Amino acid sequence: MSESKRGGIFYGWYIVAALFFASFLAIGSRQGFGVFVKTWEEEWGVTTAAISVAAAIGWLANGFSQPLVGYLTDKYGGRPVLVISLAVMAVATIAVATVSNVFGLIILYGFVISFASGGISPATSGVVIARWFDRKRGTAMSVLIAGGSVGGLVVVPFLSFVLVEFSWQTAWIIVGVLALGLGIPLLLLVVRSRPQDLGLNIDGDASPVEGSDDQQITVQPVGQKFVERWQEALESKPIWQLSFAYFVCGITTASISVHYVRWAVSEDISTGTAALAFGVLSGINAGGVLVVGWLSDKFQRKKLLGAVYLVRGVAFLSLIFLPGASALWAFAVIGGMSWLATVPLTASLTADVYGVRNLGTLFGLANMSHQIGGATAVMLFGWAFTQLGSYDLAFGVGAATLLAAGLVSLSIREKQLSVRYAPVVPEGASTDTEG
Repeated sequence: MSESKRGGIFYGWYIVAALFFASFLAIGSRQGFGVFVKTWEEEWGVTTAAISVAAAIGWLANGFSQPLVGYLTDKYGGRPVLVISLAVMAVATIAVATVSNVFGLIILYGFVISFASGGISPATSGVVIARWFDRKRGTAMSVLIAGGSVGGLVVVPFLSFVLVEFSWQTAWIIVGVLALGLGIPLLLLVVRSRPQDLGLNIDGDASPVEGSDDQQITVQPVGQKFVERWQEALESKPIWQLSFAYFVCGITTASISVHYVRWAVSEDISTGTAALAFGVLSGINAGGVLVVGWLSDKFQRKKLLGAVYLVRGVAFLSLIFLPGASALWAFAVIGGMSWLATVPLTASLTADVYGVRNLGTLFGLANMSHQIGGATAVMLFGWAFTQLGSYDLAFGVGAATLLAAGLVSLSIREKQLSVRYAPVVPEGASTDTEG
């Protein structure tokens, strides 16, 4: 049996499990922000637009952190970045309970928590997974991202329950304590940045015997766009195509995470029911992400990515054309099929085209695009509702951008550029990176 396996299980899957829980806490708590919007409006005497400013700043801060934490992950490994980021996020989350106005929320949530949470994003955790897995990269990535979906399924309704039964302050304290008491020890005990840190090999493969024929003919598959320096990737189309589509992903996920519950309340649906619907969305997405990840290891990832965006566009249209309660559950079901499925597909495609050497930086740039789109949408959706008293125009714009993202994703030349379809060449041989 390969030394890469412990008790018959490749150690990389333990890494996936630990990062699953970290994503569960980090993404789940951020998706729960919308649960508190109406309460803060009433308690602080502010508008939806004012709360949206704090959320939008948070998405921007998180976006600008992505290339930085990605670069640090490429240079120092994912483990220290993950641990430090979760620690800062946990302490600041507990401190939110002391906030009494929008300005305090902007400082703690908008800047500190949001910037630190960039270190728990796929720009770091996804890079760790990509370095532990090759053949089952799509599956492993999807399990990781499912952690965020399960976080939405469990954390969002839980936060709503604590808000109603106790207080919003109690809800934030509980999340922070869980991160400090469980999340950080788990990362420290289990996670390693790369297989070599434990003397293991990617995918659990056995090392070739020294001096054997296998060692002499070691090969390294590379794609046309494999880059030694991340800047080289900016001269090619795929990174821009993926970043544009991910920009749209940010528009449509951030707007819903902040405004879905608020929209439901405007349709005379209770906060608890809306939070439950978002939990159902996340639960459906957890299954959808796993299916998409499994399929992505067998079929072209670009086709799945394009389909995900187009399905989400249908979900946005349902919010416009269906009556309140029907729209709530239709969006939960249809949107749930596509919600976070873009993340493993985008990360895996980036690794397939450009290699894993600079994956943290490159996917960090794509994530920055995602968060800038999210920040813009959170602001504009809040402004639209405050001015027009309806989200219909904003939802229509969301549907239109999703159509564009689907078409752009489908236009990626995956078979020509992805390492999955590239001929295997001897290690050290030169590769064409032009175009």
